[in-house]
Amino acid sequence: MKALVYTGVETLEYQDVPNPRLSVGQELVQVLASGICGSDMHAYLGHDERRPAPLILGHEAAGIVVEGSNVGRRVTINPLVTCGTCSFCTSGRTNLCGSRQIISMPPREGAFSEYVTMPRSNLITVPDNIPLEHAALAEPLACGWHGVRLGVGTLGVPASGIRSLAIGGGAIGLGAALSLTAQGVNDVTMVEANPTRRIFLANKTNLKVISPEELEAETPFDLIIDGVGFAGTRATASMHTRPGGVIIHIGLSENTGGLDIRRMTLQEITFIGTYTYTAKDFEQTAQAIFENKFGEINWIEKRPLSVGGNAFKDIRSGNVQAPKIILIPEHICLDTGATK
Repeated sequence: MKALVYTGVETLEYQDVPNPRLSVGQELVQVLASGICGSDMHAYLGHDERRPAPLILGHEAAGIVVEGSNVGRRVTINPLVTCGTCSFCTSGRTNLCGSRQIISMPPREGAFSEYVTMPRSNLITVPDNIPLEHAALAEPLACGWHGVRLGVGTLGVPASGIRSLAIGGGAIGLGAALSLTAQGVNDVTMVEANPTRRIFLANKTNLKVISPEELEAETPFDLIIDGVGFAGTRATASMHTRPGGVIIHIGLSENTGGLDIRRMTLQEITFIGTYTYTAKDFEQTAQAIFENKFGEINWIEKRPLSVGGNAFKDIRSGNVQAPKIILIPEHICLDTGATK
């Protein structure tokens, strides 16, 4: 099969690689849409020792089952494979399973390829009317969905009365903002530093999108979600959260710095780090996509998998307006819209 292989720092090659082997309880999925994630970019830049070259990256995917017990089934893929038996799995916190694996990280190759094998339980059926490039967004949107669920639950007040802020207009920040609205939060603001992307998001969504300078005039927020994870964005979060409020930290761009620990302690601001999503979060997110709870998905850009390396270069240089690039097989015409 063909695959886009990470072969070294800032190097991706479209290569012939062996087909994955199907084992008991798994399905072979023909990948028809796969999104580029920030973690893929970290690996591409040589910043993720967990993803050594050579490796097939990509874990945001949807496609069609071509071998197994459900041939022809259109599916979106939950890339987190867990044991199902530990205390975390049996209590529903599958994302914390100590033996969890994720495709795009050894020993599991990723979805920037023609085919990938997955346990049957990790596949969610996609209705015929839903484009597979939209279904592939279940993974990044589920990160925000999970964080919003934790934040709203911690505040312990009706979602409709929460004043919220999402930091960052990339896929994670945008997904968090859309998850806030999908879960019933009416007052949602997004802050995005890049003026080009800010204008793009303002035109493509119904969200209130502001610059960091405009944020200074805003009153404190009940719930802030940091979808970036730099010291500077953490400083913004700890500065603008009201007393007794909640910070949800999803982004992983920088490991240290930024939090005003004294203010957070004296004003009892809760800080919650979140890792991916539970299996239930993923299912709920997929269903929310199917029910159009995230609004019109017109903020993605599609490119052929065969030239995916150019997409990584464009993201690296800041030449991409869209929060998410979806890579699709060469044989699917980019101009026809949905991948059915």
